[in-house]
Amino acid sequence: MGFARRQVRTHTAAILETMAASTASNGASTLQRPRQAPSTRAAWLFFAGIFIAVYVASLFTPPLLDDVDAAHAECAQYMAESGDWITPKIDGIRYIEKPPLPYWTVAVLYRMTGLEDAFTTHLPNAFAILGLTWLSWLWVYSAWGPRTGFYAGLGVLTSIGPFLFTRFIIPEAILSFFFLLGLYCLITGLEQDRPQRLYWMWASVALALLTKGLIAIVFFFGAAIPYLIITGQWRRWRALKPISGFLLFLAICAPWHILCGIANPDQGHPVGNHPTLGNVHGFFYFYFVNEHFLRFLGERYPHDYNKLPALWYWLTHIAWLFPWSLFLPAAMAVAWKTRHRWMQRLRHDAGQSLDFYRQNGLRKDVGGYALRLRFRIHSVWLLSLFSAVTLIFFAISTNQEYYTFPVWTPLLMLIAGVIAEAEERHSADGGRPILSTAWLTGGQIAFAGMGVLSAAILGWGLWESRHLPSVADIGTLLAHRDVADYTLAMSHLFDLTGPSFAALRLPAVLAAIALLVGPVVGVALRLKRRHMASTISIALTMTAFLVAAHIAFARFEPMLSSKQLADIMIRDGAPTDTFIVYGDQSYASSVIFYTDHFRKGLALEVEPRCGQHGEGTTLLWGSCYPDAPDIFLSDRQLAAMWGKGNRKWLFAEDTERPPAEQLLAGRLYPVRSIADKTLWTDRPLEGGASARIPLAAREPGGI
Repeated sequence: MGFARRQVRTHTAAILETMAASTASNGASTLQRPRQAPSTRAAWLFFAGIFIAVYVASLFTPPLLDDVDAAHAECAQYMAESGDWITPKIDGIRYIEKPPLPYWTVAVLYRMTGLEDAFTTHLPNAFAILGLTWLSWLWVYSAWGPRTGFYAGLGVLTSIGPFLFTRFIIPEAILSFFFLLGLYCLITGLEQDRPQRLYWMWASVALALLTKGLIAIVFFFGAAIPYLIITGQWRRWRALKPISGFLLFLAICAPWHILCGIANPDQGHPVGNHPTLGNVHGFFYFYFVNEHFLRFLGERYPHDYNKLPALWYWLTHIAWLFPWSLFLPAAMAVAWKTRHRWMQRLRHDAGQSLDFYRQNGLRKDVGGYALRLRFRIHSVWLLSLFSAVTLIFFAISTNQEYYTFPVWTPLLMLIAGVIAEAEERHSADGGRPILSTAWLTGGQIAFAGMGVLSAAILGWGLWESRHLPSVADIGTLLAHRDVADYTLAMSHLFDLTGPSFAALRLPAVLAAIALLVGPVVGVALRLKRRHMASTISIALTMTAFLVAAHIAFARFEPMLSSKQLADIMIRDGAPTDTFIVYGDQSYASSVIFYTDHFRKGLALEVEPRCGQHGEGTTLLWGSCYPDAPDIFLSDRQLAAMWGKGNRKWLFAEDTERPPAEQLLAGRLYPVRSIADKTLWTDRPLEGGASARIPLAAREPGGI
């Protein structure tokens, strides 16, 4: 055993020396072929430039969005201000649908910086992307080489999906980092005989569980166990630290679950005669049964979620991994052509047979090459298994578009391996080339075709809207098609209209130039066999496009965020004023967040409370506790209190506006309407602005 460990360390040192020599010599071949790639310093300067342009610059705008973004920020805000790190709350109501780690990270930043804004709130997501870039580069560099590592980092930083779903505070980016860290520690801990990394593996799984819940165990071990069986490493099960590692796992993730169960016992009263909740309202039932098992089965209560159709579920991954998904056909071709070889390589040909040494005996570092080849093969298996388990799970379960976020980085790593192998003219297992560079040229031409077509569409839109004024409130120009009841993250994309294009001129021009010039230059470089420059052109094109996309995203602020209404309340109101939401609090969560330090009391909701018919409210479960604050009003209560006592402010989305206007006809004083939401008060504001007159005195629909 001691001799074997010394051999492993010797081979590991050989790998590091070989990779260092490769970088220093600008392409010395570890596989006896030219392998040009930027130096580590150059690669990371490149990564840093893209990260700052795409992820750091976008942290400042727009402000926190309504619904999940500001609602989750409310949980962190409550923790930072109250010191209660066990039970997250929204507007004073228990909200334990999700584990607390994302709230903890934001709450710590709130306390450290004293700032409660979009930049601070979204900073953990940006750091998670940077961590994924580092891990993917580090892992792929060791398994394939410097060029592949460089491409993997570019893939993470410039793909559509990771950018799109880090615009608001959801845990997927952080979860993906912990998953990838755990998988990396598993494979390197066993391959390099570094037992301390196995403890990091257990810690990573525990932190993933505190980030997203029990799926951390399902996905990680759903991939790890088959991997250990296939590779034959299950015989080394003692090396995995099953006892001490599991105790570390429990020490990290168990305390919060236990303390939260104690702080939120089964003391709620029944919700009518509902068969799911019945008399059970404790944390353990709600969190483990309702939020995990019943959600998987599509029976979670309340039913405020949706599921992508099967075809769209699979096809959307082309969009989330774009533009690197254009090389998926090449990756699938490699998988098909090598389908009979990988198990044989895995078991018998990665430096374990005499034939291997006969075929590779002329290599200067045959031992290091064997270890590197073994690590590469094991990496392909582990990344593929993890991706397959996660994708199949969410194909069966309820899902949102971003639920498969954790597999995007592994898939990008595998795609990067295929691109680099085709460019460097060698195969994943060190043999002769499997694919010609024609596959890469085809993907590049497809990218150019899509770029030219997109640029043409943008150009047409710019021409057609050339005489239209640019409207600050783009929400007034959008349709409201209510696709999937807006329960899918991308539902609002279907609200875009032609006139709304006039408000997007600057980002449209930037995107059109990037998509027209970049892909065409990339094709020219590919045809001249300047492959690495061509691949880099894809990343640069997407960097420019994502910058333009963020500018466009920020233009949707009036529709996505209600901070403007919060600013009005702070400017014209008083701390003793009462804020009321006609409907679910998530409709105006950004108002509640931004006015938290200004208002002395909790926001009120005209929403059925526990035991009534409010099955759509996000606070249903927490409202059932006897000590829950009485923030829910009926229509009758609202009508009775309107115009009496301290000033009242009423918020409603367009869908809730007609009943609010009917209920309080003649007593509403409109303050401001943006996009699809309106803010009223119950008495005239000082200043006598013409817009601030009773609704009954205005023409119908005259706001």
